[in-house]
Amino acid sequence: MKTGELEKILKILEREYKKWDVPVVTMIAERTHDPWKILVSTVLSGRTKDEVTWKASERLFSHAKTPEELLSLPVKTIEKLIYPVGFYRTKAKRLKELARAVVENYKGKVPDNLDELLKLPGVGRKTANLVLIHAFDKDGVCVDTHVHRISNLWGFVKTKTPEETEFELRKKLPRKWWKLYNDILVAFGQAICRPVKPRCEECPVKDLCPVKSRQGA
Repeated sequence: MKTGELEKILKILEREYKKWDVPVVTMIAERTHDPWKILVSTVLSGRTKDEVTWKASERLFSHAKTPEELLSLPVKTIEKLIYPVGFYRTKAKRLKELARAVVENYKGKVPDNLDELLKLPGVGRKTANLVLIHAFDKDGVCVDTHVHRISNLWGFVKTKTPEETEFELRKKLPRKWWKLYNDILVAFGQAICRPVKPRCEECPVKDLCPVKSRQGA
């Protein structure tokens, strides 16, 4: 797939994707605009359904809205507040470490650049890019499983890991799409272009779909 073909698809999906469920971190970002809450919600969202992440985030923030407040909570209390998110025991410990790092190294403020975000415990490239985009309105290329899968499915990239996909997208994807690309493809991947039983007949870009073309449909 060439860049021009991708942009045609993205322009259509940009108009359509908010009809589907917007990723939970995006919803929290739109409501709070709080870098710490966005960071915490992103950590909680890993391997967890959006509705579970939303409720767990609300419970946690009702007890601790800042890294200082979270640092004062026992790990067992954090576990109870975030249960049943995936790997809740590990995440509770990680959130405590994260709060300590932000308080001790950044005076309680989440850093606003990629290199510093990646120094935080448990923060990988996906989380760091998502925080840059939603907390600080900075350019980032966030690659989750849907972005990795669909970018390869369309043939825009040929990569084996999400990290490889991010670096390829940084080379090929026009910068104006960097912030929206993850939101669009996550919503599209969850609602329409699903890994199992994709809803191709309902797809708003089915006439432009390179997979359909390759299959001779």
